[in-house]
Amino acid sequence: MPSGKSARTEPPARRDYRTGSVITTRWNDNDPYGHVNNAIYYFWFDTAVNRYLIEQGALDITGGEIIGLVVNTSCDYFAPIAFPDDVMARIRVERLGNSSVTYGVGLFRGDEDIASAAGSFTHVYVDRETRRPVPLPSLLRSALEAIEV
Repeated sequence: MPSGKSARTEPPARRDYRTGSVITTRWNDNDPYGHVNNAIYYFWFDTAVNRYLIEQGALDITGGEIIGLVVNTSCDYFAPIAFPDDVMARIRVERLGNSSVTYGVGLFRGDEDIASAAGSFTHVYVDRETRRPVPLPSLLRSALEAIEV
């Protein structure tokens, strides 16, 4: 392999993730090139993870004492997604620490089994007021352990 080039990541399969939810694309998600703009994928990552945590009762976005701050993100793009596609955002926990968690997210167009995009992001959970890292509360940790790989 030539210097400075890395091997292309293979797209993951739907079965590689633990849970997920459907996200409907919007007309304004498309860019002038006829597919969803790359920045929108990060909105979908956030939506999938936070929806799961809220549904599990593990995150109170308006009054909870802790919040998750994103400290790292990445995404590999394999195939285009465009309006009016439905997207299945599948998630998993790849690393669980004392006050942080790294999520893996796969985005699947319609009922396809191979991801159109896959990425990760890391939340550090902090006290809402002081913004200092805090240990993950037991309810949050349990919800995360349930989707850990």
